[in-house]
Amino acid sequence: MLQVKLIITGDDFGYCPRRNQGIVDCFLAGAISNVSLLVNGSAAADAAELARRHNIPIGLHANLSEGSPVCEVLKTNSSLLNQDGFFHGKMGFRTALSKGLLNMSEVKQELKAQVELFHELTGHLPPHMDGHQHVHVLPEVRHVFAEVLEEYGIKYTRVPIEPGLHNCDWIPPSLMDFYLGVEEDSFNTVDVFTKHGIRWPDIYIGLSTMGRNMSVSSIRSAMDSAVQQLRAGAAQSSAGTIELMVHPGYPSVPPVGGCGEGPDDFSQSWERLHELQTLIKPELQSYYKSRNIQLCSFKDL
Repeated sequence: MLQVKLIITGDDFGYCPRRNQGIVDCFLAGAISNVSLLVNGSAAADAAELARRHNIPIGLHANLSEGSPVCEVLKTNSSLLNQDGFFHGKMGFRTALSKGLLNMSEVKQELKAQVELFHELTGHLPPHMDGHQHVHVLPEVRHVFAEVLEEYGIKYTRVPIEPGLHNCDWIPPSLMDFYLGVEEDSFNTVDVFTKHGIRWPDIYIGLSTMGRNMSVSSIRSAMDSAVQQLRAGAAQSSAGTIELMVHPGYPSVPPVGGCGEGPDDFSQSWERLHELQTLIKPELQSYYKSRNIQLCSFKDL
């Protein structure tokens, strides 16, 4: 029987104390197996301490789009900042990039500063590093990101290409357009990451199961398709890896939280708690066992 290793990553660890608590509760319930830390999050130091206390596997969620940079020299007069002195935002970053307004040496400087801060907070380098709002697969950024990972010897990342995404007719068209853009950027990133010796799980899930679209059945359905795909290619290997990206937590309560400019709508949404409550359901744990799916983290690969 095919041995499937499943990494369930709780993103945005460090965003606020309530998000941290929800992620820890999920981990202690055996519902997630890995976390991704926002080092510019308002509760990043608290998150690092919680990871240490509970032995939670932790990597870096590199952030170039929300809040403030951690690199001191970039906190004023940097191409990465808008007129209010914060990062350009999820779509603003993409617009600035497409207009050629972002200085890639500043992107590299900030990514390195975030790796260094991660090391300072946790006492070790991140075993994996991905991008908040998928900025790491964007044109130009992908090359700089890969160089930083290679430089620090960080072996693993995330490439958000989700099988069956095109068939998810419950995703609103505007969101689907964004997801398809992420998918296209990811396809164009594969060769770059490969050239730098960076690896990632065989299959990624997380766009079709996010927020209100998360349910036991949506996770099982996505997982069944993923396992089927792994089995189809199992001639080369008796094991396969999947990463499920999730965003559980207790909703942020303003003004507490965020990455420098307060908590956003995403973090305050009821959908954070919905994800937490779905992930801890016993039916999911039973499902993983029945399919020979073993939860693990990047350092177990």
